[in-house]
Amino acid sequence: MMTNILLPLSIFLGYVACEQPSAPSPIAAPLRELPWAQLNFLHTTDVHGWWGGHLQEPSYSADWGDYISFAKHLRDRADADGSDLLLIDTGDRVEGNGIYDGSSPVGKFTYDIAKEQKIDLICSGNHELYKANSSNAEFYHTVPNFKGNYLASNLDIYNPETGKLEPLAARYKKFTTKNQGIRILAFGFIFDFTGNANNTIIHTVEDTVKEDWFKEAIRDKELDLILVFGHVDIRSFEYATLYSTIRKARWDLPIQFFGGHSHIRDYKIYDSKSVALESGRYMETIGFMSIDGVRTGGTKDVPVKPQKSKMKFSRRYLDNNLFSLHHHSGKDSKTFPTERGVNVTKTIDQARNFLALTKRYGCAPHDLWVSRRPYPHKESIFSWLEQQVLPQTIELSPRIQEGRKALVITNTGGIRFDIFKGPFTKDTTFLVSPFTSGIRYLKDVPYKSAKQLLKLLNNEGPILEMMEKEGTWMKSPEHVAARFRPNMFAQEPDAEILEPGFPQPQPQPQAPLWDLGHDLIPGYTTHDDAGDDGDDTLHSRLIFYNVPNCIQSTVGFSSSSAHPQSQPKRPSSSNTEHIEHVDSTEDDPEKVDVMFNEFIQKWIILALEYLGEEVEEADTESFRDGMSFTEIMKEWVKGHWDIAGETCP
Repeated sequence: MMTNILLPLSIFLGYVACEQPSAPSPIAAPLRELPWAQLNFLHTTDVHGWWGGHLQEPSYSADWGDYISFAKHLRDRADADGSDLLLIDTGDRVEGNGIYDGSSPVGKFTYDIAKEQKIDLICSGNHELYKANSSNAEFYHTVPNFKGNYLASNLDIYNPETGKLEPLAARYKKFTTKNQGIRILAFGFIFDFTGNANNTIIHTVEDTVKEDWFKEAIRDKELDLILVFGHVDIRSFEYATLYSTIRKARWDLPIQFFGGHSHIRDYKIYDSKSVALESGRYMETIGFMSIDGVRTGGTKDVPVKPQKSKMKFSRRYLDNNLFSLHHHSGKDSKTFPTERGVNVTKTIDQARNFLALTKRYGCAPHDLWVSRRPYPHKESIFSWLEQQVLPQTIELSPRIQEGRKALVITNTGGIRFDIFKGPFTKDTTFLVSPFTSGIRYLKDVPYKSAKQLLKLLNNEGPILEMMEKEGTWMKSPEHVAARFRPNMFAQEPDAEILEPGFPQPQPQPQAPLWDLGHDLIPGYTTHDDAGDDGDDTLHSRLIFYNVPNCIQSTVGFSSSSAHPQSQPKRPSSSNTEHIEHVDSTEDDPEKVDVMFNEFIQKWIILALEYLGEEVEEADTESFRDGMSFTEIMKEWVKGHWDIAGETCP
């Protein structure tokens, strides 16, 4: 159902100005209004350092400074009409953008930029915990920057000064909203993650809900709402556990969930008084949530109000650009910017200039997509890696030059974003592959076992069962999210499907808008538990495709023997029939080197052990002195996409 659609006058005027100097202007589009109500929320998650917004995508071109200005205007609105507004962030603020990853030390600018937003509830994601230095940075910077608002319901840290294990922050918080006196109990969780550095401890959600402090907190009778936020997929076992535990103790109390980690837009209805919202990734989306009918504890100016028998929960996924933000705040290019927001925008621009993030390494000849093309495909970023970057890099190594052969395996989750036609910059390297892991290898592995690795890593079986148990995956978060959303990706190359998934709705009455002569631009067309009217901006649909856990290149093989590009097949959505790239021939070598992204070393070793080979971590060696995959990709681009003297579009 199409509800509250606004076709602003400015759609006929074309464009509005953007704050970040190098960002493209947003394209005008028809909008749905915010469902403003009694209690309102703004939600960000999985920002991954994209403080400057998207500098190649107009739909998501607003920056963190613009978000600060936007939040200020909505807070003013709440104060003016007596409603309440809370801001929430559910983690993964680090790794994924040059502003964070390109600085020395990493994060040099991130913490000062992030703290300028007045966030009411904030927690950690898994990316804050992979390395001891990033979790210590949370301890030293983010926790004190958001003192009293940072929660860690199931996360402990070894205090870097005392060495003692302690909660990273408070386990929970009870507070009363400013304007209506709504009494809220909040918890901040992380999913049952096991890939954290050894300076932090994550307690499983199942264990945490059995703790006395948790059971006592939820039994508090002076509550109007329980708010659970965290770096947790809203359709996960962890949130199902929290919901059932709280609901058993408080059968009629509203429960509002905010999730993250999956990098998608999604909304789940648990019951008539409990819902959950996820708000995308990379500052593409600002989530808006509202509740009407909640009981109020009252203030000196507002009387106590009982909870309504029928409550109303509403959501909206905002495209993060100034066209949307201006309209939803009731401002224009002159009245929208605030002093604080403008200062942060300038700080971001200065940081980008200081880090030389616009330095060009080459020019991409065409777009390369993570999910918007099937794999294999000439415009799949994974086909590009498999067919060009990996083999053309590895073939220069001494062992290959001496006549040896290699199978090179990398996980698809190591690639985080698309490459757009045009300048490939220093920033692009971090957007695409921000991780510091390099390539390692095992010498002289029996080929009969090595050629089985890819199939074992991609198929249902013991390796995937271990990953499921440990909560560590080789795919990107949005592909892992398909575990709970079987219809999330297109099943066939030409099938259409919505992002983030779910059964396709019947065609909606959008034709009258098209009749105005303004084509809808491609973008998110989300279908969730509440329907298909959650996106604030009307878009034409994009198609998304699944990818395998890992891809493989062969290096040193003759064209007549095994070769990964000979007659490729498409992976099935479940990866249960993924092609084994290397077929048996009379020219099969006895042994090959097995090379792999360092991140998947554990799984490579386990898979080889499963295949009967005796290998251990000490047997592995680093390729090119541990050069990171990010650096390897950059060097390839400089050598193959450099168009010095020509114009890069």
